[in-house]
Amino acid sequence: MDALGWIDPCSPTPDWDTAQVRRLARRLGYPLRFADPTSVLGLVEQVESSGAEVVLLPSSAHVDALTLHRLMSVADVECATPRASFGRWSALGGVRR
Repeated sequence: MDALGWIDPCSPTPDWDTAQVRRLARRLGYPLRFADPTSVLGLVEQVESSGAEVVLLPSSAHVDALTLHRLMSVADVECATPRASFGRWSALGGVRR
């Protein structure tokens, strides 16, 4: 199962954020790739095209609420700080699987 890491391109601490995501991937046992912030595809589309099962974030502040909701329709979301997990929504009536 692969993980896709995401760092907000406007982050004032990208090195720290990258270290947080890498540490979380190691702790959870995921091979990690990072999404491309310069891609013409948005984050959700990159997750779909990569086949990643989980998105790793330094914190939920690295995505807006709408993007988090859209991500949860295609992948699990794990945040390093504060430590939080958001399970993927099922295609059936918004029920988590």
